[in-house]
Amino acid sequence: MRVQGPVRYQLTFKPDRVSVRSAGGDSKFTGIATLKQPKLYVISVANKPCYVGVTKQPVRNHLRLGSKAKPDSKHPSNAIRSEGSEVDLDVWCHLDAVDRSDADLEAVEAELVFLIRRTGQWPKHQTVIHSRPSTWRHRKIAADIMAHYQI
Repeated sequence: MRVQGPVRYQLTFKPDRVSVRSAGGDSKFTGIATLKQPKLYVISVANKPCYVGVTKQPVRNHLRLGSKAKPDSKHPSNAIRSEGSEVDLDVWCHLDAVDRSDADLEAVEAELVFLIRRTGQWPKHQTVIHSRPSTWRHRKIAADIMAHYQI
């Protein structure tokens, strides 16, 4: 299981738009965030995760940053908008996923959310956890991802 990342983006919310900035200064999603391979992403504020998700779509499409999700939906873009004007978005990509299956990253997602929960609380806006059987590899990747955050 080859997982690449993280790639960090800062999202800034304004009344009429969302701006994206990468660590390299790009004003759009690039690299692994644009692939159709499975990706795990973590939305954080002050380096504390508030949402963990998995998608096979390019990140921009998944978060629907160009258009607003319905205000009453549990879509992740609504959760991050409620966090304030700026959040960080970290992306990891499963480069060798067979047939673009997201099952392995869903197992990592569940293990990561479990690790976050063990520190005291569920991620603030977590609405879905994909529970999949995990192996030591999934748990190792989740622990490596967890090491990026201050909890």
